[in-house]
Amino acid sequence: MKEEKGRSSFIASARRDQMMDAAIQTLDEIGFIKASLSQIAKRAGISTALISYHFSSKEDLMNHVLMKLMADSTTAIVEQIEKVKGPKEKLDTFIKASLMYQAIHPSRNTALLEIVFNARTPENIPYYKMEDDEEEQLTNELQQILYDGQKEGVFAPFSVEVMTSVIQGAIGEFMLSNSRIAREVDIDTYIKELTTILHRTVLKDKDKGEALGGVNENG
Repeated sequence: MKEEKGRSSFIASARRDQMMDAAIQTLDEIGFIKASLSQIAKRAGISTALISYHFSSKEDLMNHVLMKLMADSTTAIVEQIEKVKGPKEKLDTFIKASLMYQAIHPSRNTALLEIVFNARTPENIPYYKMEDDEEEQLTNELQQILYDGQKEGVFAPFSVEVMTSVIQGAIGEFMLSNSRIAREVDIDTYIKELTTILHRTVLKDKDKGEALGGVNENG
């Protein structure tokens, strides 16, 4: 009986993942406004009724998709950061992993933006005005890197809160596929230039020469 229940739960979870993947595809192809349950069902190869069995509404489905997108990207970025040691290396990895995840998963990036800028909560609050636990986790991760860098004497004195906002803003700007910078600069150049600029800003003077030299050699 217990084994049957576990198998049933696994199948239900796999089915929900299938629906969320179809929702991501639909958002990428036709956008949030036109992404009806029937359009999502069509891409998933299932009935609309089956989606309604697992999710109470389009809004419920989109909320789960958003949570999945945020959780998956956060996990991927944190996993890369944990592979390196040292605040400078972790900062470089944070930037590269955040930007490369967008480049590797463009449909997920589009789906995320479609939900954030179009969906609203039951209280009619736009999603982009809401705080997100996964986003907060990445913010905390970045702030810890910056605090550790200052504590270890690798980073110069600066406001960690302001620097966090600057870094996340630069990463977020490239997420917007229709932004001028995303159209005019390729991802590798953007990562290199952003990293170089931040080295000049956050590193103590004694560490800047070596770091910038390394960047130039790799370029």
